[in-house]
Amino acid sequence: MNLLDIILLAVALAMDCFTVSIVSGIILTQRDGSFVTPTDVTKEPSLCVIRMAFLFGFFQALMPLLGWLGISHFQSYMEAYDHWIAFGLLGLIGGKMIWESFSPEEEHHFNPCRLRTQLLLAVATSIDALAVGISFACTGYTALSQLTLPLLLIGLVSFLFSIIGYHLGRCFGKTIIRRLNPELIGGTILILIGVKVLMSHLLQ
Repeated sequence: MNLLDIILLAVALAMDCFTVSIVSGIILTQRDGSFVTPTDVTKEPSLCVIRMAFLFGFFQALMPLLGWLGISHFQSYMEAYDHWIAFGLLGLIGGKMIWESFSPEEEHHFNPCRLRTQLLLAVATSIDALAVGISFACTGYTALSQLTLPLLLIGLVSFLFSIIGYHLGRCFGKTIIRRLNPELIGGTILILIGVKVLMSHLLQ
């Protein structure tokens, strides 16, 4: 792969992170200030988005590495189950958001600034990138040093797209929440991302 191919691949992988970050920004606009809790490590929105973007970027870079490392031993297993795991995680989180969207505001527990929530979202949106690692192995990447630039670019693009998406959600959130239920929309989007991941594998 040349540099342009890698950049385009990184952008494609970052789109799910971008979408989820927009949703997170909208939800936090709806409940401004409620995500700051005594038990939460994150105290400011800026730290929240930086940690979320870092985790998204980290896992988007990690999954291709794991796919590349496991090509000889776990390829059949990864190809058989990675999309089901991603679909299950995104469906679970999205279904919980939809359920809470019909509950009273004080019963809402979905918090995009919680570390556990961010980890689940980061893993769920990056599992599909395992296949990218397999494709690296099949296109001539035989040494770990060759993967340094592609993995750094994938992680960096996902990091930047996550920050941009979050701030877009914050900027336009007030307009959206006056007309729509953001948790209902967000849950639906997560489920649709899961369905997209699942169908892209089943239809191959």
